[in-house]
Amino acid sequence: MRDKVLLLEFNELTPRLMEQFIDRGLLPNFRRLRDESHVFITDANEKQEHLEPWIQWVTVHTGLSFAEHGVYLLNEGQKLQYPSLWDLASRAGRSVWVCGSMNAKYDDGINGWVLPDPWTESGAYPEELNRFYNFVRSQVQEHSNEHKGLSASAAADFLTFLATHGLSTSTIAAIAAQLVNERLSDSRWKRAVLLDRMQWDLFKWRFRRAKPDFSTFFLNSTAHFQHVYWRNFEPEQFELKPSEQDRKRTGDSIPFGYQQMDRIVGEALDLAGDDTIVILATALSQQPYLRMESAGGKILNRPIDVHGFPKLMGLKGNHRVVPVMAEQFHIYFDQEEDAIAAQAFLREVKVGDRKVFGNPERHGNEVFVGCMLFEELPPETRFTTPSGADMRFYDVFYVVKDSLKSGMHHPDGLLWIRGLDRAHTRGGQKVPLTAVAPTVLRLMGLDVPAFMKTAPAQVPGVQHPVAAQ
Repeated sequence: MRDKVLLLEFNELTPRLMEQFIDRGLLPNFRRLRDESHVFITDANEKQEHLEPWIQWVTVHTGLSFAEHGVYLLNEGQKLQYPSLWDLASRAGRSVWVCGSMNAKYDDGINGWVLPDPWTESGAYPEELNRFYNFVRSQVQEHSNEHKGLSASAAADFLTFLATHGLSTSTIAAIAAQLVNERLSDSRWKRAVLLDRMQWDLFKWRFRRAKPDFSTFFLNSTAHFQHVYWRNFEPEQFELKPSEQDRKRTGDSIPFGYQQMDRIVGEALDLAGDDTIVILATALSQQPYLRMESAGGKILNRPIDVHGFPKLMGLKGNHRVVPVMAEQFHIYFDQEEDAIAAQAFLREVKVGDRKVFGNPERHGNEVFVGCMLFEELPPETRFTTPSGADMRFYDVFYVVKDSLKSGMHHPDGLLWIRGLDRAHTRGGQKVPLTAVAPTVLRLMGLDVPAFMKTAPAQVPGVQHPVAAQ
């Protein structure tokens, strides 16, 4: 059997909310996909501190637990020592199209196209894809920073690339409508779904031309909405209630995100046709974040100029900065001794007796750091450094808008497998997240490598495979 597979990677969609919105009639395409699929709930089987999408998506792609693959941080995919699904497919002579997958490492000369997530440094393949990747990367890494402007020339080059790689009239209309609405209302938060639309246009363009044997398409916008707006969506869950203004502005953001993805699901089912298995996986889900309600909630502070931050702090040595999500970023030094010194220095940056950065992590010449003060400080607050510098906190940092944390990770995830026969079943027990990769390989008729220890999910009509030796 040589079935093709399209893996829709919709990060952290929540089973309870999915069923709620389907029952309300908001998601006709998700309903269709569910009702034509073998439906499972996955379990990440990890401690809460290891429930992170940049860990769990590596598990989805390799069939390995965190303890086995060892990829702990966003932008650490390059440290992976095992092949991912796309590598295994490519090595077997199958064509691949990897679009946006998180923490993606891939073989040199892979048989297809790879567009990694915007936090990965390796870049895209082939080279022409970097015109899309580099622009998206710069925008996503600074999406919360209103101090950073948009380069007109970079935007023009990006749109020129898209114009010849699938940009649709509906997406152009959506961009124009968004810009108009931003002048009339506080709706900037909806920009996240524009990136979804543009990336989907690119995915469709390539998919139709290449007809890949294995493809992935990753989206994160709705996960972001859940993290920051769940309080406004279900205020009854929280001790800290949102303002009426916030409820009106973003109270429908979560169903809005699901509905935007529902449109893509409908197009994906049409795109797949009769010869491609469609799989929906979410790796994780979310739940209300209630841990800091009594302390006023958790908000984020981030450097205004993250790339200039090491120099401003007086850190020594040649370096480069790579932002990741929220308040965190990597500093890579040319010399390990400079990283050691930077780690020690940043440990002693303080507001009064409180450490601004806690205990930054260091791995060789890399320091991973983020502000650990999770509240909005008084405007006059100052911080000091070990070198004697004394600066006003909000001359260096800013409060990330809409960063009051509302959603947190949950180990359950969705796994819907729409076979070519469109048969519907529901799995009675949760399946380990490590089962996803061997299941995909089995559906494609590929051998399951020996390093994948978990048996595939029991999909009716598909024989149970034995790991390749």
